[in-house]
Amino acid sequence: MKENLKKYILDSIFVVSKQPVLFRDLLEANCLFNEGMLVDGAKLNFKFRHSKTYKIYALICILFLFPLLVLTHHFLSNIDAHISILVTVAVTSVVFIGFDMFKVWARKEKSRELIKKAWAVHFPYFTYEKYSTKVEEIYNEAIKNDIPKKELEQYVLEKLILQKESAE
Repeated sequence: MKENLKKYILDSIFVVSKQPVLFRDLLEANCLFNEGMLVDGAKLNFKFRHSKTYKIYALICILFLFPLLVLTHHFLSNIDAHISILVTVAVTSVVFIGFDMFKVWARKEKSRELIKKAWAVHFPYFTYEKYSTKVEEIYNEAIKNDIPKKELEQYVLEKLILQKESAE
């Protein structure tokens, strides 16, 4: 159920183009993702649906904050107004900071999903989990060696095959 909910949320808040992810864009996105950085949505052909993102986050906040409000309302109504104001400021801060964290989480999850999907197209014989860091190293080496875009795919695949053969 958790995976279904995650899939529903991600499918609802993103628009994904039908265009395939280019080889070089996949390599760059893989490097950024492995380094823990946010991947540009244009590289993986996706973007946020901002209105749906706000709606889903508002629903999540209502589901978590309304029960909390019901439980604490009586207590907070009987104490000093200054404490109530401070609690309100803290909860408001958490909501707004939480929205940014929600967007980062969603973007990372969608990036992971689209990288794996594109990986299956460009590297069908190399599992993502096993070879993503190796491909990252090869790509960084190719960038240092100024390998032209036209020869990049051949260069990466040849190096990857050589590494696979030497490992076996």
